[in-house]
Amino acid sequence: MASVLNPYLTFNDNCEEAFNFYKSVFGGEFAVVMRFDSTPDQYTPTEDEKNKIQHISLPIGNGSMLMGSDTPAKYGKVVEGTNFSISVSADDEADADRLYQGLSAGGKATMPMAKMFWGSYFGMLTDKFGIQWMISFDFNRNG
Repeated sequence: MASVLNPYLTFNDNCEEAFNFYKSVFGGEFAVVMRFDSTPDQYTPTEDEKNKIQHISLPIGNGSMLMGSDTPAKYGKVVEGTNFSISVSADDEADADRLYQGLSAGGKATMPMAKMFWGSYFGMLTDKFGIQWMISFDFNRNG
């Protein structure tokens, strides 16, 4: 199994500014830029959030990806120092389930694994040591 680990950063409304800064330092082009106004109806953002970043990714080096998003107000303010997660790209759905179950043991499942509108099988959890994880399998990666 060859899971890929990437840092995922969360921001209080300045994700785009931060990622433009990181891009100026590391170079390259954004692989993905999704704004909250492009989400399905069940994820309707507030008027102030529509142009904020739902997901952004910047390739860095050989195979690494720096990823991030703004945090919608309904989830509260991001606390600096805990505004990151480790994102794991699993090999398939079964691998994603195995990782999710293993890492959530003794911790807190915050979003169960489910197929998402952006083409991934995705879930989030906090492990028993307080580390936040995002587990995903991208359907488009192997197809």
